[in-house]
Amino acid sequence: MNVLVVVETQRSTMQIFFRCLAIFGLSVTTTAFAATDENVPLATPHGGWNYSGMTDKTADTSVTYPYSPIDRGAQRNRTLIKGHIAAAGKNRVPKLVVNGNPLPLNTDAEGRYARHYAFGGGSNGVELKDADGKNLKRVQFYEANPNQQLPKLRIICAWDAPEAEVDLHILTPDAEHITYFNPVLKTGGGLDIDSVDGPGPEMFSTSTPLHGVYNIYINYWGNLNESGYNFDQSQLQKPIITTRITLVFNENTPSEKRETFVVPLRKIGELNFIKSFVY
Repeated sequence: MNVLVVVETQRSTMQIFFRCLAIFGLSVTTTAFAATDENVPLATPHGGWNYSGMTDKTADTSVTYPYSPIDRGAQRNRTLIKGHIAAAGKNRVPKLVVNGNPLPLNTDAEGRYARHYAFGGGSNGVELKDADGKNLKRVQFYEANPNQQLPKLRIICAWDAPEAEVDLHILTPDAEHITYFNPVLKTGGGLDIDSVDGPGPEMFSTSTPLHGVYNIYINYWGNLNESGYNFDQSQLQKPIITTRITLVFNENTPSEKRETFVVPLRKIGELNFIKSFVY
């Protein structure tokens, strides 16, 4: 039996892969190519077949936003979504749609962006749209690693002001408070790395949610400008920040359900109760 595999050249990783296939009596034909040029709308993930830990770099730690975030290591085992588009400006923000979840996509001054996402097994999709909703690039790939579990519960908080610092707070049935200072659940999963300098999103996901009551809050923590963090209401660049909170249950399965809330934030320090639900 022959297996055709298209891979990015990573010698040590592929040697392990070949040995695994040899155990099952499979032969492999490979097509190697250089790393994708970043000067494209969507450089990674690649379309087609994917196997976490072999054909991607999910174990690597890297910066996930145009600004430097706090690195707690919680972004390991996330797949990096990155690319390069024309800088859009504050009022022309493109959109990244991941498995149907729309996220504002802020870039650096040169138009580059990078986001992490904790993809589950099976079919996944990433779509990049411009500020007018026109499709720039769409990639569909199949995650074939059987150890890549599906998130049974995901909560996403995104907002439309890159200078704003908005924090997601989750209270779990066993009284854990998951947020930037306590991002990892004892039962598995937790909060992706904290976007301390905007523009989000912040994302909570777990494949092993406890049964019981969950409470969701968001906090308008502060703003960032050339002088650093500030909490001065008079320095707000926008009078209202629009946040979008999305709950996704059983993502990527036939029983997937989602619920979205659009919440305006007007005042620094404001804490908003979003929803209480029973899982």
